Amino acid sequence: MSGGAEQTGEEGMTTVQYVAATAFSLIVFVMLANFIVFLYARGVVRASVDEGVRAGSRFDAGTTECESRARDVLGDLLGGGLGQDVSVECANRSADVMQATVHATLHGWLPGLVPDWTFTLEAQSVKEHP
Repeated sequence: MSGGAEQTGEEGMTTVQYVAATAFSLIVFVMLANFIVFLYARGVVRASVDEGVRAGSRFDAGTTECESRARDVLGDLLGGGLGQDVSVECANRSADVMQATVHATLHGWLPGLVPDWTFTLEAQSVKEHP
């Protein structure tokens, strides 16, 4: 022993604590980033259902145009693995109303820590008439 310092056998303990705290901080950061991406994806799904019902409510349009436009928006803004479990369905509720429904399941990045988020969004629009 030199310099009057006592050895207690705990010289390496701060390293273990630091590594554990850093790992926990990174997990929290990934969970927060996943939440932000989920919010973005929900906004994209909302935009796609709105665009789809808007396209399907035109005078000469139908359910095909509605679903096509909604899928185009989803493909442009939510491509890849994030948008793989998103389905679009359009229907004429009556002669005057077009309805679009999107069912989405967004998968968490850390299975077991971040749950999957499943939701359904609907939009309706009055159809144009000549």
